[in-house]
Amino acid sequence: MIDWMSLPPLAALRAFAAYAETGNITKAGARLNVSHAAVSQQIRALEAHMGVALFDRTGRRLRMTAEGERLARALQQGFEGIAQTIDEMTGVEAERPLLVSATPTLASAWLVPRLPDFRAKHPGIDLMIDASAEVREIGPGGVDLSIRYGNGEWRGLETDLLLPSPVVVVGAASLYNGPTPCEIEALGEFPWLQEIGTNEASAFLSRHGASGELTHGTTSLPGNMMLEAVRAGQGLAAVALVTVEADIAAGRLNILCRDDRAQGYFIVTRPGVQRPPVREFVRWLRRQGRQSVTK
Repeated sequence: MIDWMSLPPLAALRAFAAYAETGNITKAGARLNVSHAAVSQQIRALEAHMGVALFDRTGRRLRMTAEGERLARALQQGFEGIAQTIDEMTGVEAERPLLVSATPTLASAWLVPRLPDFRAKHPGIDLMIDASAEVREIGPGGVDLSIRYGNGEWRGLETDLLLPSPVVVVGAASLYNGPTPCEIEALGEFPWLQEIGTNEASAFLSRHGASGELTHGTTSLPGNMMLEAVRAGQGLAAVALVTVEADIAAGRLNILCRDDRAQGYFIVTRPGVQRPPVREFVRWLRRQGRQSVTK
């Protein structure tokens, strides 16, 4: 275990390492962007802190002692390792494509149609969309951010509301074209569709007190295929309103029930400093979200 309190100040170690690398006080100062006097002062402070002579000053030229050479080798290895690791993290990570996780439903209905605007504004950022209902882990080297539906409470992650949206039960006019009061028990008589990896159909009915089972069962499909099946009249679906607004406006789908509890899609990221492509994408998402809400 490292005794951090006993270590010399980092500035003094950097000054000594820079001198050991260049062999010259003035050149060491230039490397550190400080004066040669500041380098000399830091080196003397290092010797005082350690109680060890790092230089032999008896002759006309400054020469490192055996202890100084030993410390110089250790610092060179340590600083080179740190520099290499930082280069790898900031270099490779900066060039890695931005990986965004979103459900297939949101990706196909809302996100992908807006991506040409992001491409036009940020042609230098490579982008990958992981369209999956599975909750992906967010972390270094993997998923940079997710767009998740819920209440914004995910432990250990930072969240920012992107799209407030109630849950609605929708169906094509060919399947249900009568009055649209929310008759929960009656909805169980219809076939239901839902996105693979979710339980939205049964969860919606359970939250609203439905006591019976679904008479015609449930078919699970990838999100974009599920929406196509709903439009074709193959069943009802419980979805976030924002993903079917265009269908409702065009008359392809009708709203049968609505759950207005405060939920929506959230931008989800890990805490801490984000790499530049992530920051740019988040700023762009926020603008798109505000435009969607104000329409």
